[in-house]
Amino acid sequence: MSFLEIAKKRSSVRSYTEQKVEKEKLDQILEAAHAAPTAANLQPVHLLVVQEAEGMAKIEKAANVFHAPLAIIVCADHNKAWVRPFDKKQTGDIDASILTDHMMLQATELGLGSVWVCYFKPDILREEFHIPSKLEPINILVIGYSAQEEGDPNRHSQTRIPVDELVSYEKL
Repeated sequence: MSFLEIAKKRSSVRSYTEQKVEKEKLDQILEAAHAAPTAANLQPVHLLVVQEAEGMAKIEKAANVFHAPLAIIVCADHNKAWVRPFDKKQTGDIDASILTDHMMLQATELGLGSVWVCYFKPDILREEFHIPSKLEPINILVIGYSAQEEGDPNRHSQTRIPVDELVSYEKL
């Protein structure tokens, strides 16, 4: 499958089977995160993998994980993140987002579904998982075998703004 085919196939999955994600597939997903670029290669991101029922129940106190068998809490260490000197823009959220995107696309290639959850209570995640104050939970990536119908890879022509509205070109 080409990159564009994977990108178009990926969709937000909100219904999962009970089938566990195999260790080999999880390892590939984590390797995709490891290969992801970060600003100045500072790697200010920490991933907390949750796959046991007790851990998933803890996450469910803070967010809907759609009964998935696996979740990865993506955290940023803002103290380690690169800061643009001109306006002090700190890149921890951006770096965490890049890792998350890499993991979602790898999951798709492996035949897994995923959804990026940003609607969660960070204070509850901190408490339940003893997340240190230096880390900020940025999102929760939920992964598993989809129980819903696969999205049409051609749906983007109806669900996205047209490319000519997305892109502009410098006029010389």
